[in-house]
Amino acid sequence: MEEALAGAVALLRTATDRDWTAVRAGRPEWDCRQTAEHIAGVLIAYAGQLAGRATQAWVPFDITLDDGTGNEDVLHVIETTGALFAATLRTTPREVRAFHPYPFRSATREGFAAMGVTEVLVHTHDIAVGLGLAYEPPAELCADVLARIFPHVQPGTDPWRTLLWATGRGELPGRAPVTEWRWRNTIVIPAGRLTLQGVTPASATDLAAGGDGGFAWVDSGPYQGTRDAAGMLLQAYEAGAHQPEWGLFVLVRSEDGRAVGAMGFHGPPDEEGRAEIGYDLAEDARGLGYATEALRALSAWSPARRNGTALRAKIERANVRSQAVVTRAGYRPVAEDEELLTYELRG
Repeated sequence: MEEALAGAVALLRTATDRDWTAVRAGRPEWDCRQTAEHIAGVLIAYAGQLAGRATQAWVPFDITLDDGTGNEDVLHVIETTGALFAATLRTTPREVRAFHPYPFRSATREGFAAMGVTEVLVHTHDIAVGLGLAYEPPAELCADVLARIFPHVQPGTDPWRTLLWATGRGELPGRAPVTEWRWRNTIVIPAGRLTLQGVTPASATDLAAGGDGGFAWVDSGPYQGTRDAAGMLLQAYEAGAHQPEWGLFVLVRSEDGRAVGAMGFHGPPDEEGRAEIGYDLAEDARGLGYATEALRALSAWSPARRNGTALRAKIERANVRSQAVVTRAGYRPVAEDEELLTYELRG
């Protein structure tokens, strides 16, 4: 957040002697001054959502600048609201979720941070276009934002141009223009003693490389199967085929925020309307019923039940525990071979 703000303010400070109200800011219908005020307003709004633990709606407040506030003072307001937002991000526990409408009615601190950075980057771009300034933020910052809240967007060789395209502000060779867009915060599915938390491409990158993916794991986690599934997610993301609702979810224990395993789909339904599901648990979280609770919740989740989708699980013959898990969740055997038993749950 601080990096995005510092670059934006440094650029805009070179043009504080201009009349920002007389120039339209790029494609939006605002002038440059209104756009700058919007940056300040959204940063304090995001801080308010997290600090106030708002879960049902926006906290009903806004900021209004005093009459006669000059461009330099507007930048000071942006710096101030940005500092408040950054402090809120640092002090908000990882498991806190606050209301945001798009698209799953909530976001974590990481989601709000990515949204805040996106607001700063794209609206600074808008102002720069209006004022005729050259602006290009760090590629790493843009790639990180794309991997956190634009998981549906295939990454490109130029992250900044890709982010501009994804937000309807530019063109990319071989891709149709974007006329309507939304970022996508992570999915969270309640599951008894657990929550199933969607894995972003950013988290998957860390998991596949041996990290924790931003989750606080029990001592024996994550299991290798989780890292392998993260690698599959990354392959789909890089190919432009990743669909978050048919992706990977980490199983997080509600009582202490510890991750105990992962569960998810191998991809969207095939031509016959079948989607394969898989899961694993950290060794010291097994035998406690977590897999059954999670599988029931994921199997009942609306996208998984849409249009009569059949969910399948393929389990090794020797894995009696997993066979019991899918059976308790309502799956029934439909096929077998020398190595695997196939179970299915019809939509």
